[in-house]
Amino acid sequence: MGQEYRRTTTTVSLINYHFVFCPRYRRKVLVKQVEIRFKELLAEICHQNNWLIVAMEVMPDHVQLFLNCLPTDSPSDVMAKVKGVTSRILRQEFKHLAHLPSLWTRSFFVSTAGNVSSETVTRYVEEQKKRG
Repeated sequence: MGQEYRRTTTTVSLINYHFVFCPRYRRKVLVKQVEIRFKELLAEICHQNNWLIVAMEVMPDHVQLFLNCLPTDSPSDVMAKVKGVTSRILRQEFKHLAHLPSLWTRSFFVSTAGNVSSETVTRYVEEQKKRG
């Protein structure tokens, strides 16, 4: 997976976040039309926020999402936008979800990943002093 570095006027970055999040009570609600609509909404949210979907898997009771983001986007902000927008719209459009106070749990898993391992970065940083 050879991803390109992303450039803005002030930054060069390659920030990938792996998210996992679940519906409340781990209910198996992400099926059929709900799954399709969730993927559409997620694509719109990502496009609006300049996030790139590297990979996504929607299971009936959880979502795994691998996003490339800019340095100005914190993982908690990403999750707040994704969960907030999708919860509101999906509960409005699908009556069987309307009784839920919110679609998602408040918790989520996140880890970072890039093109190089932690060991490579550690070695690079440690060797900087020796170079000069």
